[in-house]
Amino acid sequence: MFALATLGSIIVSCEPDTASEGNGLEDPNVDPSFTITPVAGKNNTYLLVSGTKNVLNSYWKVGKVEYYGKMELEVFLADRGKYTVVHTAVGRGGKTNTATKEIIIVKADPEKGNLVEGNNFADAAEQSQWTNLHLNTNGLATWTFTPGFATINVSGTSNQEAIYQAIDVVKDKEYLIDMHVSATSGSENFVFEVYAGKTVPTAGVPYTDNKVMGLASAEGCGKQAFDGKLSSVGCVKNSALDNTVSNVVKFTETGKIYLVIKSGGDAFTPTGIKVTEVELRGK
Repeated sequence: MFALATLGSIIVSCEPDTASEGNGLEDPNVDPSFTITPVAGKNNTYLLVSGTKNVLNSYWKVGKVEYYGKMELEVFLADRGKYTVVHTAVGRGGKTNTATKEIIIVKADPEKGNLVEGNNFADAAEQSQWTNLHLNTNGLATWTFTPGFATINVSGTSNQEAIYQAIDVVKDKEYLIDMHVSATSGSENFVFEVYAGKTVPTAGVPYTDNKVMGLASAEGCGKQAFDGKLSSVGCVKNSALDNTVSNVVKFTETGKIYLVIKSGGDAFTPTGIKVTEVELRGK
């Protein structure tokens, strides 16, 4: 294994996985090696180039995204984090070998990168980026963190709880907010709301500044099981955009805003609502 440092990133290479010998109709020595080169003048953009020895075609997986049939591939990685690059080289007779490398993005792209810290709740460090608003003192509404998720559970009547974090934004720039939400069953009377306001959250005080999106039984969503992006499964209207359903936000001042995720209600789904992949990024 070797490491190669590039501007704003680290690339780590692993030895290829070699396949067993072929039967004469295949090339057993299909070379899966590839190079990763930063593209000059483009933030967080890399050119992936396959080797050519006995290679007829290439398939790539970069993080969670797959690309098919390209010997050269330019990829843009907007967000900070570690991306595993898997290259599958295809030779005669369909013989394949694979090789992997890693790209570590040190800084998110200033225009398109995700501004949310700890967006996947992956570990204690990520989870610590979020603050509990302490709207509930009886323990009947709680956010809990597990690797990869934040989960809101509510029991009793009309209990609610929220988590939040501060984010720096630029005046008049449009941003998109989104997150993956899921529940194994619906809730008869509940709300799940996302705010992006300038008001500083105060412990024990329900947050109401600039509601952007969400789920609500009264609005007709979340009464059945759901699993997907909030922008797709949600129905709560954006208070700043003439009460239309939209996840676009824009701010009148440069500085800090507060991304707040609040939920509560009655007859809440017994397994809770799970949240991950929280995003606030330039449109």
